[in-house]
Amino acid sequence: MNGPPWLSALTFLPLVGGVLVLALGERRVVPARRLALGTAWATLLLAAGLVPHFDSSSGAMQWVERHRWIAALGVEYHLGLDGLSLVLVVLATGLVPFALLAPGGPRQQAPLFWALTLFLEAGLIGTFTALNFFHWFLFWELSLIPAFFLIRLWGGPDRGPAANQFFLYTLVGSVAMLLAFLVIYRAVGTFDFLALAELGRTNRLSPQLRLSWGGEPVPAETLTHWVFAGIFLGLAVKVPVMPFHTWLPAAYAEAPTGVTMLLTGAMSKMGVYGLVRLLVPLFPEQVRALQAPLLGLVVFGILFSAATAFAQRDLKRMLAYASINHLGYALLGLLAAAGTGAADPLRLNDQAAALNGMVLHLFNHGVTAAALFAGVGWLEQRSGGRRGLEDFGGLRRAAPVFVGLMGLALFASLGLPGLNGFVGEFLIFKGAFALVPWAAAAALPGLLLTAVFLLTLMQRVFHGPLERRGVAGSDVTRGERLAWAPAVAVMLLLGVYPQPVLALTNATMVALAGSWRAL
Repeated sequence: MNGPPWLSALTFLPLVGGVLVLALGERRVVPARRLALGTAWATLLLAAGLVPHFDSSSGAMQWVERHRWIAALGVEYHLGLDGLSLVLVVLATGLVPFALLAPGGPRQQAPLFWALTLFLEAGLIGTFTALNFFHWFLFWELSLIPAFFLIRLWGGPDRGPAANQFFLYTLVGSVAMLLAFLVIYRAVGTFDFLALAELGRTNRLSPQLRLSWGGEPVPAETLTHWVFAGIFLGLAVKVPVMPFHTWLPAAYAEAPTGVTMLLTGAMSKMGVYGLVRLLVPLFPEQVRALQAPLLGLVVFGILFSAATAFAQRDLKRMLAYASINHLGYALLGLLAAAGTGAADPLRLNDQAAALNGMVLHLFNHGVTAAALFAGVGWLEQRSGGRRGLEDFGGLRRAAPVFVGLMGLALFASLGLPGLNGFVGEFLIFKGAFALVPWAAAAALPGLLLTAVFLLTLMQRVFHGPLERRGVAGSDVTRGERLAWAPAVAVMLLLGVYPQPVLALTNATMVALAGSWRAL
């Protein structure tokens, strides 16, 4: 079962690189920067190197590593990748080098900033590869700590309250999830995700919870719902699902540009990933029973976040609410598929379409949202820190290349056919309309609202009379164009040929949809 430890190498490479960057310290800033970038690029190359060797016809875990760790507690060092986790690992490792190169980098304690960014990357990779809750929870929390300090030490004027709010919200969710899993461990004696998923699939988890805790302080009939709620809360805060979203706009607005790119591009995917890997496999019956209220919450979030984004005057806050809006579509696809228990082959196709669309949408959102926040960072850098909707105008004449790049990312974000944002949304709505037509129809106006506020942003910032203050310096430099090139290539390629991602995910999504059926 245990082959070459590629996943361990992938996980610990950023950790080792971060420690070495710290060791170089302030006295050797240039070598520290080169080492940080070299580590990030090496991690990306290692992740990309797994793709050609991935068996896309199998929905099973690959590159599995499994070793005894704490036998008395049922804790194993258990790693593996399927199509879902591989796509998210490639996304996370692909964003880190560009986040390190983003505008508005650290002006002081730069080696510490770069090291914390690498530690955050290790937390992301570990979260997407761990298959034992104890191991997984360590990396889940590891991603929280460096993100907190990156916001707190290098953020904007209100970085303190923003970082504290981010930390407290996430910590409360993590504690709720930890308590829920301790209840599960007491009942079944394992933290292993695959074993727990099998118990959920065969409807054996809930009865064992009742037998283990029946008659004790929580009534047996409600215990499963409390455990479900604890896990859901921990994951919903991270997505975030409204009304657990209030930490996100402040965190995104105050974080340095590179950190915001990672928060929206990769870290926000951890919550959705947890729903797919943990909540739905363990509690498929509860998800089906609560599908309508959960979908109602998601639809409300889609519409409300789009309307709130339209009311913002800070570009970063506008894009932060846009991020909540886009993640809502991913949740729509997930819950539409997870709430369907019938074994009808046609429904299985619709479930697979919704789930494939969800993963493709997550990947595309990671790329386009990170590019948009990078663009806002460029504006801040060239305009002396201004980023208000009314602070600019006529940029199309002053910086035509920049406007072209940002315009491409904005059109991709609103789902223009021919760009990457369209295909994922199309697959989500294709599956959702067949499975839960009321929710798909109710969420559809969100697409219109998204287009309205993104087009408003384009009109106010790029067109109209040229604002005298404008932006200092020239248009985007050659180096900045090269930094944009990979994102542009992804937006164009996946808009007309999404198969590179869908080929990796389809077998995994079909297997997941099949495992969630009612027995």
